[in-house]
Amino acid sequence: MLQEFLDGAWVDDAVFSLRPDYRAVLLAVDGLLPGPSDESGDLLLQAAETAARKALEELPVENLPQVAAWREAYKSFGAKPQRTRNSLESLLRRAGSGLPRVNRLTDIYNAVSVLHQVPLGGEDLAGYTGPPRLIRATGVEAFDTIAGGDEVIEHPDPGEVIWCDEAGVTCRRWNWRQGRRTQLTDGTTTALFILDALAPLTDDALTAAADDLTGHLMDCGPDVTVVGRFITDDGERHHEQS
Repeated sequence: MLQEFLDGAWVDDAVFSLRPDYRAVLLAVDGLLPGPSDESGDLLLQAAETAARKALEELPVENLPQVAAWREAYKSFGAKPQRTRNSLESLLRRAGSGLPRVNRLTDIYNAVSVLHQVPLGGEDLAGYTGPPRLIRATGVEAFDTIAGGDEVIEHPDPGEVIWCDEAGVTCRRWNWRQGRRTQLTDGTTTALFILDALAPLTDDALTAAADDLTGHLMDCGPDVTVVGRFITDDGERHHEQS
C-alpha cells in the first residue's frame, strides 16, 4: 500500500518551471506507535536548538543559504516571504526561545528539519484521499484550517504552489502551513513525510536528512515500515524501503 501510494505522487511541470533545482523526498510510513512528546524527542529537539543557535551566531536567519533559497522561491509565485515564512525559517526563528513540543512524530521531524536545515512536513496518511501532488493552484482548492479560533475553509491564491490530494490542499505555499485534515496527532500510526530541497542543498545532503528521519522513525515501534521516493526534474525516481 505504501509503495502504491508513493508511485501515484507527482510534481507538476509548472512547479519545476519555477525552480528546476527543486527536489523532494517522500517517506510513507506504517506501523508507528503513536504518542505524546517523550524524552527521546525532547533530547533531539534540544540538539536541534543548539545547532540552530550556533548557525544563527554566524549569519542572520534570512541569510542562511537554505532560508534565502526558499525566500526567493516564494517570491517566484507572488508570496511575500517576510509575511509567510517557510517552515524551516519559522522553526529557526523559534529555536532561541525553544522549539515547540507537539507530539512524538512532530517533535522528531521538526528536529530533523532544523538539524539538516531542510523544510520538512509530516501528514497523517489516514486523512489522504488519493496520492499527494505538488501543483500551482487554480484558486478553487479547499484548505481546511483555523482562523481566529474557528474552523474555516480557505482557498489558495491562483498560481500558488501547493501540496494537495483529491480532496483539496494539504499544505499551502509549498511548505508554509499544513491543513487540519491530514495533521499528525497523538494517534497517528501511518504517516507521510515530505522533505523539500532547493540549491545549494545537494542530493547527498537531502538523502542524509531523509536517512536521519528514517532512523528515528524506525525507533517508533517494532514493526515500522518506511518506503521512500526521490523526485527530481529530470524524471529520476529512486525507491528505498526499510
